[in-house]
Amino acid sequence: MRAMREPWEHRSVETNGLRLHCVTAGEGPLVVLLHGFPEFWYSWRHQIPALARAGFRVVAPDLRGYNESDKPEGVEAYRITSVVDDVAGLVRAFGAERAAIVGHDWGGAAAYAFAMLRPELTDRLAVLNCPHPAPFSRALNDGDLEQLRRSWYMFFFQLPDAPEALLSAHDFRFLRVFAYANARKGTFTPRDLKRFVEAFSKPGALTAAVNWYRAMFRHGLPPAREYPKIAAPALVIWGTRDHFLGTGLTRGMRRYFAGPFTLRYLPGVSHWVQQEAPARVNALLLRFLRERAAGRGLKAR
Repeated sequence: MRAMREPWEHRSVETNGLRLHCVTAGEGPLVVLLHGFPEFWYSWRHQIPALARAGFRVVAPDLRGYNESDKPEGVEAYRITSVVDDVAGLVRAFGAERAAIVGHDWGGAAAYAFAMLRPELTDRLAVLNCPHPAPFSRALNDGDLEQLRRSWYMFFFQLPDAPEALLSAHDFRFLRVFAYANARKGTFTPRDLKRFVEAFSKPGALTAAVNWYRAMFRHGLPPAREYPKIAAPALVIWGTRDHFLGTGLTRGMRRYFAGPFTLRYLPGVSHWVQQEAPARVNALLLRFLRERAAGRGLKAR
């Protein structure tokens, strides 16, 4: 019996001195999907075929350090500015002048940074369950007790070796429970969890992923006043039952955007929003991306 053909292709792309593994599908305006922690490209499995069918060229990379992409050594390699340069290289590698950037969790942080630092390459910005860095910086620096309680693991991740030992113990049991236990039943199948564990079982992958957090703390978050306003049209989608990031972080976000800004809450949906509520997320993304494609005279079905 022949295996079903996947609705996407795998390829390696050289960018910013690294080799990134990417999943691609479709033809049309470029959309880059950036995953979070503890994930890899597979967290977009519900979005890739939907966006491709709608007439977009979709690229979902394993970000540096994750799964099949290169894993540079040292904390310094995981500064968010390096990730921005990686994504800029991907946009150029796929022959686009600009791209819509969509990010979740850490991928959302990279997406915000990309829109601020590379506005000339940013066509649209969509972020899922990741706060703009200004209110997040304020929450941590001002001692917001509720958010500090939710972010306890970020502080634990600053320790040497201990986070990797705990997360990988007993076939990554803590990683699976910590990350996905609050998702709605049925969001993740045993096969899904197996794939995530396999990705983190690759040599160096777990330390690389934790180093994203170490780099953030080591180099600090700039004060809120130092972030330039984002010019690109922006959409923020937020599942309100997020155990890691409080909904309060979304209040007053409009002030950080110079262009059109939309915030959409998905009540009762957890942090894993695009995997838990794919139909609703896909509908919001498609409406947002089609508006921009039509406005620029690009073809998207």
